[in-house]
Amino acid sequence: MADTQKVEFKDAGARAAEAAQALENASSPGTDKEPAELRGEKMVLNMGPSHPSTHGVLRIVLELDGEIITKATPEVGYLHRGDEKIAENMTYTQFIPYTDRLDYLAPLANNVAYALAVEKLLGIDKKLPPRCQFIRVICCELARISSHLLGMGSYAMDVGAMTVFLHTFTEREKIYNLCESLTGARFTTSYTRIGGLSRDLPPGWTEQCRKFLDEVVINIDETETLLTRNRIFVDRTQGVGVISKADAIDYGLSGPNLRGSGVNHDLRKAQPYLVYDQLEFDVPVGTTGDSYDRYLVRIEEMRQSVRILRRCLDTLPDGPINVPDSKIVLPPKDHVLTRMEELIHHFINVTQGVNAPPGEIYFGAENPKGELGFYINSKGGGTPHRLKIRSPSFVNLSILTRLLPGHMIADVATILGSFDFVMGECDR
Repeated sequence: MADTQKVEFKDAGARAAEAAQALENASSPGTDKEPAELRGEKMVLNMGPSHPSTHGVLRIVLELDGEIITKATPEVGYLHRGDEKIAENMTYTQFIPYTDRLDYLAPLANNVAYALAVEKLLGIDKKLPPRCQFIRVICCELARISSHLLGMGSYAMDVGAMTVFLHTFTEREKIYNLCESLTGARFTTSYTRIGGLSRDLPPGWTEQCRKFLDEVVINIDETETLLTRNRIFVDRTQGVGVISKADAIDYGLSGPNLRGSGVNHDLRKAQPYLVYDQLEFDVPVGTTGDSYDRYLVRIEEMRQSVRILRRCLDTLPDGPINVPDSKIVLPPKDHVLTRMEELIHHFINVTQGVNAPPGEIYFGAENPKGELGFYINSKGGGTPHRLKIRSPSFVNLSILTRLLPGHMIADVATILGSFDFVMGECDR
């Protein structure tokens, strides 16, 4: 991907090298031409938590030597809501709406990842009906496109390209229309259920989705026309925020931020779930690991998601959308109202939750931001004993302490935008 799309301009990325050299000179008394008594003190600057470029309530304590960052300390937790502890006081099904509020830019994907984790605990993850699995993949890939559209739009706006933001949000509105038709909600969907889905696709939905796919590829091409060879965008992103392959692995990065550094790792390929092993798609990988490569990876990921969606719509099978087990999935309402056994199952499911066996599991899904993982420790019954969330945004931001020093203040907005994080998931 990088061989065909990478654009080289004269002096692109030189600013980062100059900043690093300036930092080295500033920290080495032997190279400073000014006497020690004339050198100024370093300044401490708070960037955030109320700052448009921090994409939420992220606070970064910057230590500056002029315009050069010498130390950066990210402070998180301003949005902490205790989701993990809440989950331990709810049934497995009751916690589904809370997963919407993690990465609230991709609620459908969060629902699917959590449901798959619980289903792995129950031992039914391999028993899901084919139609259910295909619809879940459709939900995940729509969420990926939606999240990347917002990420690209806000990233471009962070570096001064307002038009791109308007282009991408036009397409996101179409995705929200599809979500509203499918789930009844535009933002917090709560569509997935343990063992299946809350409802099947409505009539005409697949045709609407195909129409959207035909339109969004045009929008992606327009976005590339506006950005990929734009001199200002390239100068502000190439060579800025370079993450080596070794550092990306050492800091546990995942998703586009990891693949942008040249690491070919995608859970949909490495540890396939649902029907991803039946679908053909490519994993875009960068070469340099800078902010520009992370942008290119997300652009290509959207194209691959369109490819996956078209394949799913073409091969979508008929059949049930839930596992045939009334102890896990709520029985049909007409049966509840007319049969005693279904009434009992309905009552127990709603009041006590599914009866999970004792044990512990971990499941990770390839979300738009990276690997979203759920660790569940069960002692039996309808509520988890312990539930921990591996939020990709939290892990990805851990590298800022190493990455930001040596850059200039203006580069912080570029680097943060290239990470495409969301604080609702980071603070969980």
